[in-house]
Amino acid sequence: MTTAELTGRTAIVTGASRGIGLAIGQRLAQAGANVVLTSRDQQSADAAAAQVDGNALGVAAHVAEDDAAQRCVDLTLERFGSIDILVNNAGTNPAFGPLIDQDHGRFAKIFDVNLWGPLLWTSCAVKSWMSEHGGAVVNTASIGGMSSAPLMGMYNATKAALIHITKQLALELSPGVRVNAICPGVVRTKLAEVLWQEHEQALSTTTPLGRIGEPVDVADAVAFLVSDAASWITGQTLVIDGGQILGDATGFRAGHSG
Repeated sequence: MTTAELTGRTAIVTGASRGIGLAIGQRLAQAGANVVLTSRDQQSADAAAAQVDGNALGVAAHVAEDDAAQRCVDLTLERFGSIDILVNNAGTNPAFGPLIDQDHGRFAKIFDVNLWGPLLWTSCAVKSWMSEHGGAVVNTASIGGMSSAPLMGMYNATKAALIHITKQLALELSPGVRVNAICPGVVRTKLAEVLWQEHEQALSTTTPLGRIGEPVDVADAVAFLVSDAASWITGQTLVIDGGQILGDATGFRAGHSG
């Protein structure tokens, strides 16, 4: 992708103070977009914007609060004049553990952030700009939304629901607004530390492409999905996992030698 492909467009990236969200903001800015990065507090949002090489604005906004979402949308339009791209990246996992050990508080929080948040921000962006001008939305789901895993049941349920909602929105908002989802595997982020920090080498060995993911791997895919190169792609789920969803690769490599 050349640096000119997103010139003149404006993107909002939620949950962008670090990790995948920050990498997405940086990558979209490299492609020429104006970028608005959200975080729960203004200091973190400002720090993220300072790490973006280009036109960037940090906005404090809790992803599940209606007023905060609309305020960010309004600020974006006031500052940059359009909302061409929305990346619903914010996510949380307060419900790590068996499903039967969860309480309603954790259930409500994880669904509010991981599912209601993307719906809320998409609604605000569409009603305020995209319905008349078009746009591209990308939802950050997970390969967990396609399978089962120990202790990840509640998180994976939210991501499975987000994949379905992506397809539904793609139909409801067609033809002017494209909506797609990305499904990262295990990526080197703080949110996913429990999945890789103590056993990165073992995980890398079993992964077909030989390593865990880096935030930039996901950011590159998002930059493609929101660009004109993906103008005939909507309602799809792009897996970015180095092949992890395929299973343990080690047994398949036995015939490589000789």
